[in-house]
Amino acid sequence: MDLLSIMDLMSIKKYAAEFIGTFVLAFTVSLSLAGQFPVPTGFLAALALGIGVYTVGAISGAHLNPAVTIGLASIGKIGLKDAGLYLVSQFLGGGLALLLTHLTTSPAALQVANSGVVFQGEVFGTAVLALGVAAVFCGKAPAAASGLTIGGALLVGISIAASFSNAVLNPAVALAIGSFNLTYLFAPIVGSIIAMQIYRWVQS
Repeated sequence: MDLLSIMDLMSIKKYAAEFIGTFVLAFTVSLSLAGQFPVPTGFLAALALGIGVYTVGAISGAHLNPAVTIGLASIGKIGLKDAGLYLVSQFLGGGLALLLTHLTTSPAALQVANSGVVFQGEVFGTAVLALGVAAVFCGKAPAAASGLTIGGALLVGISIAASFSNAVLNPAVALAIGSFNLTYLFAPIVGSIIAMQIYRWVQS
């Protein structure tokens, strides 16, 4: 196998890892909201993301969130080509979670609003998540604690956002759980970019 073939295979594995990790995260959240687990959804989401970091982090970086990918691209931690293909992989993972949820259970009926308050909640919550991600990607958090750092940041972000919105903080998960509109698409992206830029400035 030549070098080019090896590089192509590695790229495919990265995108597959993002697809699988995002699917597991989104499907877990979707089933939890449908009442399939006795554990609070926010805790399960944080646990699923933390496990994703430990299982596929070495392959793809375990973004598992389009907002995180775009935020990392804004500070040069991922190239535009890879970022674009990560986004495709993540939304496909969310889409599969949506399909399987409808096939296996009765999805939760969520109120999905476009409003300044909802936008604010998703921005603030995602910013907290993005700070944890930035700490890991900028080498300021111990590698052994990467899953705990990012999963913990998600849990805190969800807790903050829950007072204002559905506390999704992830457009791919929003697609999977039926909480997808312009606010749930763009607010997490705005929050992620702001937090990543601030973190890069603070730690530089």
